[in-house]
Amino acid sequence: MASFKTYLAESYNELMNKVSWPTWKELQGSAIVVLVSALLLSVIIFIMDFVFGVQNMGPSDTGFWKGMLGFIYKFMGS
Repeated sequence: MASFKTYLAESYNELMNKVSWPTWKELQGSAIVVLVSALLLSVIIFIMDFVFGVQNMGPSDTGFWKGMLGFIYKFMGS
């Protein structure tokens, strides 16, 4: 039990005195970078899904864009 108390005391001491915590401005800047990166990546994935995606290519096909693969499948299969 003494080693656990020592562990907690040393962990607390390290977190309070040795760790370099970022400032509020640095946190905001990092959050903005993460947000912009996530949005950019989601737009890229959406574009790839729209271009290469295939959805419901059954007989009741309405002619709506099914992506490049859907176009190829329809061209080759019909």
